Amino acid sequence: MKYSSTSGRSRNFSFKDAVLLGLAPDSGLFMPNELPHLPKKFFKELGQKSFSEIAEDVAKKYIEEISVPELQKIIKGAFSFPVPLKQLDESLYVLELFHGPTMAFKDFGARFLARAMGYFARGQETKLNIIVATSGDTGSAVASGFFKVPRAHVYILYPSKKVSAFQEKQLTTYGHNITALEVKGTFDDCQRLAKQVLGDGELNGTMKFSSANSINFGRLLPQSFYYFYAAGQLQRKKIFTPPVFVVPSGNFGHLTSGLLAKRMGLNVFKFLAATNANNTVPKYLATGKYRPKASKHTISNAMDVGNPSNFARMSELYGADYKKMGKDISGVSVTDALTRQTIAKIYKRYNYILDPHTAVGVAAVTKPGFVKRRPTVVLGTAHPAKFKEMVEPVIKRRVGYPPQLKAAVKKKKHSILVSKDYKELKKVLMNLN
Repeated sequence: MKYSSTSGRSRNFSFKDAVLLGLAPDSGLFMPNELPHLPKKFFKELGQKSFSEIAEDVAKKYIEEISVPELQKIIKGAFSFPVPLKQLDESLYVLELFHGPTMAFKDFGARFLARAMGYFARGQETKLNIIVATSGDTGSAVASGFFKVPRAHVYILYPSKKVSAFQEKQLTTYGHNITALEVKGTFDDCQRLAKQVLGDGELNGTMKFSSANSINFGRLLPQSFYYFYAAGQLQRKKIFTPPVFVVPSGNFGHLTSGLLAKRMGLNVFKFLAATNANNTVPKYLATGKYRPKASKHTISNAMDVGNPSNFARMSELYGADYKKMGKDISGVSVTDALTRQTIAKIYKRYNYILDPHTAVGVAAVTKPGFVKRRPTVVLGTAHPAKFKEMVEPVIKRRVGYPPQLKAAVKKKKHSILVSKDYKELKKVLMNLN
């Protein structure tokens, strides 16, 4: 399996190269030269397979440089938590992807990527520097995944005053080999700065950077595993109708992973891309015109992305044809007001608490015009306790911290405040080296 850039000039890299580089030399995103198709037997047996077995079967199609025993160790270590499918009504389900150490779906990609990078970096004398931009949950997941990984140092760029108080606690309190850089700007500024770092030849000549954002294919691949697992759980319930997957979307790595699963043979009726006010992709699906814009701050802040990086991969998969893309994906934009209303309604009706991001997905399903005629699986992105300041006034009750989150509450924030000017950031990074 070889990987090439979406920009078309960097071609035929190995999985190891794609992971350690993060971004292609021509600044494009790595994609497989061809997508493997899984055998019919695999899909017939989905309901009998564990998450780890599914992950191994899929990963082996993409990774040649890691032996099967080593790959099994990586998978077992990365996915050591449950992935329950909760049923709300006759056809509506929530796939809870937030039972990992940071209680967000980003744990899947970050933990797998950290272990893969650690494997590839063994025996190297140079330090592996990781740059990551976060609008909320990515930073803490990457920090957790890479914490004390030998020879790795992580620099987290996050927008000042635009993440929840608890998210900030999580991503700024690790210390050791994790450095939090608080950017006076938006997530789009953080993402731009991260890409500039990766493309800076002078800086990489001394520090050697890679990415842990979903621009890194090593983070994207493991997110495809849970689409197969969800289908397997439906099979266990004797449900074989192709489902609708509702995907709360910001940078669109979450959704792109689902598209990979579909191209590998998973029978999906439709994807519903649910965004907040940052609706660049839904507008593209409606008009065929891709017009990135500055991100808007919302209560579902981890999805506040005005120029989604993974759109380049989506566009490549569909030959830049929005009508073809629209056959597989529908786009829906949800307001903050509707998000709050949905949290209140779902709690009252089912005694189930949604975080604001998962609520965007459920709101998209309950908007007028959406007809639930088949199983509908909303991807649950984060535990509601991470957003208790927003959730508690809506449901009028306290949301307790689960064990995974209690420790972070008591820790002290440590961050370095930087401007959105790249020259200043570069200077800070060189001084920290």
